[in-house]
Amino acid sequence: MATVADTDLDDTLRLNRESAKLEAETRKLLAEANKLSAEQLKLMAERSKLANDARYSPWLFAVQAALAAAALMGAGAGFAKLFLP
Repeated sequence: MATVADTDLDDTLRLNRESAKLEAETRKLLAEANKLSAEQLKLMAERSKLANDARYSPWLFAVQAALAAAALMGAGAGFAKLFLP
């Protein structure tokens, strides 16, 4: 037959097990929150990078077009020098 001391001990053990489960779940949730926070920071950095790319892309396109035109003119001059007297 269970005595009062045994019942108190059983309750204490049960509460300790529940407390340990809750602490483990809390650690798991905190790890998940940290993971999501890191993912958010990563996405914010990517958004910033894409915003910079969008801001500078017209200028980069203009520079690339100028370089392509210069290359074509240089190639044309080379062919003209090669084939024309």
